Amino acid sequence: MIASLPLFHRITGQPVMVLGEGDAADAKRRLVERAGGIVVGIDNPNALLAFVAVPNPEAMAAQLKASGMLVNVVDRPELCDFTTPSILDRNPVLIAIGTGGASAGLAKALRMRLEMLLPQSLGKLALALSQARNAMRLNWPNADKRRRALDAALNQGGILDPLIEDSAFRVANWLGSKDDGISTGNYEIRIRSADPDDLTLRDARFLGLADVVVHDAFITPEILSRARADARRIVIGKGDPVPEEEGLVVILRR
Repeated sequence: MIASLPLFHRITGQPVMVLGEGDAADAKRRLVERAGGIVVGIDNPNALLAFVAVPNPEAMAAQLKASGMLVNVVDRPELCDFTTPSILDRNPVLIAIGTGGASAGLAKALRMRLEMLLPQSLGKLALALSQARNAMRLNWPNADKRRRALDAALNQGGILDPLIEDSAFRVANWLGSKDDGISTGNYEIRIRSADPDDLTLRDARFLGLADVVVHDAFITPEILSRARADARRIVIGKGDPVPEEEGLVVILRR
């Protein structure tokens, strides 16, 4: 399978081409309309995205691609420039689950599992945090400390744990207390194998929260990918001193 880059594309008020008839085409029209897009036909020169749900779509897909459009062909992943994920909607929180066209049924099954886990109030929590941005800047002027304070609050068991139904109503109390809950210090993780599934829950949590990841050169990319993308990475050799850093530092060694 070809790897994909997941993106959220804003199409409100924008023309999106949907070609074809029947249930599959109708489903794509509903998808576009729910996202605020305007469904148009093949004669619209301003559309940049196209959904194709017609018999023998090869020639039409090639024509649209030649005009510079990004094309999705229903049930033909090999012809698609992009695929549509299974979407869990907790507006404004959207969770998109994709398989690169391998199995829409698997994506749907995963979404249904998550539907049972994520509270309906998750969107309210997102809106409350959006409205609290200025207050957060006042509490924690330093961007790194602000991010760490939010990470701690949203962590499992934290005051704003997103899996707790009433977390949205705790934002004001959290800001008023000015309790950042920030973990600082160095944590050493002993890597048992190249498989990230062998990380303990504690190891995975610290790795995901770390501001700085100090690691031996042979630690695999699969393990390092469990760290935040914006975490600073420092490669050290045997016997090299661990640099002093502010915040949470995770040291990865075998």
